[in-house]
Amino acid sequence: MKKLLMITILVAGIFGAGGAMAAESSSCHFHGSKVATEETVINCATERKEILIKQGKIDPSWKMIEQDKIEMVDGKKGKEWLVTFTNPAVDDKTKEKLYLFFTSTGNFIAANFTGN
Repeated sequence: MKKLLMITILVAGIFGAGGAMAAESSSCHFHGSKVATEETVINCATERKEILIKQGKIDPSWKMIEQDKIEMVDGKKGKEWLVTFTNPAVDDKTKEKLYLFFTSTGNFIAANFTGN
């Protein structure tokens, strides 16, 4: 009986941890090779920006900032979407522009303040 209880607790812990991790996930995960539309990528970039704010990786002042620019660029592994946000209210002017990179299909790659 003790073993059954321990197994039940262990299994519940494993599934519970998976659910907690899912809360940070994004609905912007795509399969296949169809190139994402600009609208889809902008929505995913806005969603990713919110995640970065929640994680404390960028300042909350980015919340109301809309994207300035979206373009397809040549990345390390082929074509990528680059979405740029500009926040003139930041104190550190080296962090005035936020760049988010996505695969051509719309999956998030990276975010930084350098654009590289």
